[in-house]
Amino acid sequence: MKPSYREQLECLGRHFDAIRETQAESARVDARLAEQVDQARRFAEVLALDAVQAAKDKAREGPPAISGVTAGVPRARWDAAMVAKREFVTELACTLRLPVRSTETLIAESQTLMNELPATRAALQDGSITYRHAQAIMNQAWSLPAEALAGFEEALLKSAPHLTVANLKYKARVMRERQHPESITARHQKSVADRKVVFEPEPDGMASLYWFDSAEKVKAGYDRLTVMGMSLQGPNETRALTQLRADVFEDLILDGVTASGVGKGIRGSVHVTVPVMTLLGHSEEPGHLEGYGPIDPDTAREIAARAPGFIRVLIHPETGVVLSVGRTRYKVPKELRRYLRVRDETCRWPGCRRAATQCDIDHTLDWQFDGLTEHDNLAHLCPADHALKSETRWTYMHLPDGTLKWTSPTGRTFISEPATIIRAPERRPKPEPHPGPPPRPSSDARSRPPEANEPPPF
Repeated sequence: MKPSYREQLECLGRHFDAIRETQAESARVDARLAEQVDQARRFAEVLALDAVQAAKDKAREGPPAISGVTAGVPRARWDAAMVAKREFVTELACTLRLPVRSTETLIAESQTLMNELPATRAALQDGSITYRHAQAIMNQAWSLPAEALAGFEEALLKSAPHLTVANLKYKARVMRERQHPESITARHQKSVADRKVVFEPEPDGMASLYWFDSAEKVKAGYDRLTVMGMSLQGPNETRALTQLRADVFEDLILDGVTASGVGKGIRGSVHVTVPVMTLLGHSEEPGHLEGYGPIDPDTAREIAARAPGFIRVLIHPETGVVLSVGRTRYKVPKELRRYLRVRDETCRWPGCRRAATQCDIDHTLDWQFDGLTEHDNLAHLCPADHALKSETRWTYMHLPDGTLKWTSPTGRTFISEPATIIRAPERRPKPEPHPGPPPRPSSDARSRPPEANEPPPF
């Protein structure tokens, strides 16, 4: 017998109850993760204090005698406390597969939940709010004085379980403005220093450009795009207003007016790798846009057609690309730099996405320790991660396919894959020479008598 409509609704309600319980379970896991992260932070701080004390004790003993191993090694720029802090943050980042900046935020959030907002942590633990709700509260609470936190937290948690994250963010922001002892003018002046533009890859050959700045400037910019887009609308215009805004923005950002005058024709550097068969129109294999990833073959061919020149990125021994200059020089030659840029594309620290063009080229085994200037002893590292490798116990080694195997201070390993795996082409075996007629002996050979054990010429 088919269940009644009411019974079916009750069954659907049980599905919703199960979904809600799973969400509550996820919140409890987030609360447990925050507790574990903060425990690890406190443990690492104890280790850091021990390291600082050990360094002080060693300093009191006097400088060690210079040996053949330590002679010429530059003095560390980071003290023991900084080394311990960076080692903890970076290894946690690799463990959770998070960017370092996101990991630092997680550490701060965990510390806040465990020590400053206990009621928010309790609400997260019982599943009445999600971690995103907790973040909305924390993001506004961080700038409040300690004495205002309890009242701020209590007021928000009364309604937080019934609000969307967006509504809670709005309510928390309004409440923070009322309770903050510092004027909004002073806080705005500090926040302006955080202005930035961020590039974000999107699916299907698309991307976003995110502009973070003063609200009045961003709103004015958006309104200008809207007005300019609306001015292009007409009976023969097929583009929607959203598309017109995007096209107007493209025109302004690429060919617009800057503070120094007209910027007509200004273009950023675009590095595209195109398979040769795609370039010739015999294949639809995607191209590869540096800093983004796969792009459609038509766009790749169009960019290649406008390119002032080409860089052939092939591999030794068939093409003569320089892969090593050994110990002959420290500076990396141009051909090898191009090879490394295509192979790496970004910083080779696990999870770092900083473009190779903004990175240093690091000798894996330092030049001062007889490291070679060759492709399997070189990798791009951004300045921050280059310093990390130099100042801490993080190390890495090259694998044959260009993969880097990083080893953490605790001995755990993490992998950084190359953007492009460049393999040497297979060598075809040389054909056997075709046997021809025996060479005719020279007149000298015919006139010379055969020596002992030498066969006669005929």
